[in-house]
This record gives sequence, structure tokens and C-alpha cells, in this order.
Amino acid sequence: MRVVRPIRADDLDALLRMARAAGSGFTSLPPNAEYLRRKIDLSLDSFAREVRQPGSERYLFVMEETDTGEVGGCCAIEAACGLEDAFYNYHVGVTVHASRELKIYNRIPTLYLSNDYTGASVLCSLYLSPAFREGNTGKLLSRSRFMFMASHLHRFAGKVIAEMRGVSNAQGRSPFWEGLGRHFFSIDYDDAEHIVGTGNKSCIAELMPPHPIYTVLLPQEARDVMGKVHPQTAPALKLLEQEGFRYQGYIDIFDGGPTVEAPTGEIRTIRRSRLHRAHGRESIETGQPHLVATTDPANFRCTLVHAQSGNGEVALPTDALRTLQAKAGDTIRLAPL
Repeated sequence: MRVVRPIRADDLDALLRMARAAGSGFTSLPPNAEYLRRKIDLSLDSFAREVRQPGSERYLFVMEETDTGEVGGCCAIEAACGLEDAFYNYHVGVTVHASRELKIYNRIPTLYLSNDYTGASVLCSLYLSPAFREGNTGKLLSRSRFMFMASHLHRFAGKVIAEMRGVSNAQGRSPFWEGLGRHFFSIDYDDAEHIVGTGNKSCIAELMPPHPIYTVLLPQEARDVMGKVHPQTAPALKLLEQEGFRYQGYIDIFDGGPTVEAPTGEIRTIRRSRLHRAHGRESIETGQPHLVATTDPANFRCTLVHAQSGNGEVALPTDALRTLQAKAGDTIRLAPL
């Protein structure tokens, strides 16, 4: 059985392996052991911290195969972005140029450097190893974050965003970077991504032109990928869209990938989840697949099982209770898949 749980210090090697396998564009977890160790330390502190309002906390989760102990996936939530370093993106707006005398009216898409998402909670660092990519495992990994948020809403902002990986080729070449960013830097896209991943996004963003950029001046190849996701990211985007996330015209300043957003309380899994008192059975032969999760922050566990619920009670297979490290009578959170 596969379970999502908070990362531990001894998961460093597995996290480093996944960061290396993810390749370019996985900016929030670069393949740097010391940097990842600091991320794990921050996560351990965040789960243990008493929180009254969202701040610098960052919650990092991994997916484990309980039979073997193998770690094959990760995901994270940043409680509030832009509070310590500026959080930049481009807002795709419109500039109108018109002349009655010449009978000309032009609407020109324009990029504006923006900090509009400052303070929002951020979904990030989602990766699933190829060996784990079957069935509903991806849904479990992605939506487990919402199960955690539902039990601890005070730890997160009223808006949640996700920066989706933009288009790049197998060699890591980004058409958007080549068409825009490279003109202001003497480094390759991979080098820029590495600098961003190690926490220096604001340093690079401050070198970007602060004035509006007319997209008609960009190469067609760069314009074509604005707001588009990398093919490997398309399934993750579809899952978020099913949860109510929408693209509202904001893109990444480096690869042009879209940022999607949703009000926290309107996210489908959060809205539909309920607390129940758990009971164990040897097997559940009928019933719908549900996400089930414990509610204690530091001991959070989330898995996917068939369950039968009613009148505030839920029956789970006994092996699922063991996986959750819960016992009969405990309160757990339940949400339909």
C-alpha cells in the first residue's frame, strides 16, 4: 500500500535521486544535497511549529510503498510566498493603440512584471517516479496536500496557486527564455533555473526589464508557448483543473509556464472532505475509493482505499488503519476520489 507522509531526515538520498531524475524545470527542488537538506530541516520545523497564520513554513511530503519502504514521489506546500524574497511573475495584459484618424485599433498582449501573488500559498515540488505511475497514485500524491490543508486551514492563505512547468525540449532549451530572458543575461536556461532553484529568483528577476513588454516583439516560437505546460506536466495540470484551479493570465518569468489559482475553501477535495470516526474491517468488498488521512500535523498520513461511510462513521480495511498508524475510534478525514 502507498502512503503520503511528512518527509524525514533519512529521506535525503531518495529526495536527491528524484530531483536528479526530474530534470530541468523542477526548480523548487534542485539536485543539490546541501540545499535539499536545508529544505528537509525547514519542513521538519514547519510540521512541528505552532502556527497562527501562514508564514515561512514549507511542508514537504513523500510517497512511500509500505511493503518495501521505497520512496517514489514527493510534493510540497509553501504556506505563503514572497514574504522574505519577492515573488515575481508576468501578468499577460492588453495595451490598446488606437487612432480614429487612421481608423486603426490594435489590442496588443503585453507582459507586466508582477508581485500580485505575494502571500498566497503555493503547491510545488510534485514528482512521481515512473515505477509509481499507475492507477490512481498520481491523484493520491497531488490531492493528499488538500487533505492536509483541510485539517489545518489556519496554516494557509485564502488563495492557493501552482506554477506549472513551461515548455522546454529534451535538451532543456526553453523557447520563452531564448526569446526574452536570454537578451538580459549571458547564461543558459538551465543555469538560470539552477539559480532560481537555490533561492535566488528575486536576484534574477531584478535584472529583467521592469517596463511592459509587447509580446509582438518576441519571436513567434516564444509567443506560442506562453501559458502552455510541458507535456510531462499536463496530467498534473488536469488534476488541478478538476479541483477548481484556473489560469488567470499569469506566467513564469523564465519558461512562460502558466500559474493556476483557486480560493482555498473552494478547492474540491477540501470542500468535500469530512471528519469521521474510523472503524476497521478485515476487508471492504464494496464501497467507493476515498482519500483517507489523519489529522495530526507531524504524524500526517494519507492513503487511498475503498471505504464505507455514514452517520459520521467510516469503515476501513484494517491494513489501511495500520498504514495510517491509526486505530479504531480515531478521527480521520475522508474525501471521495
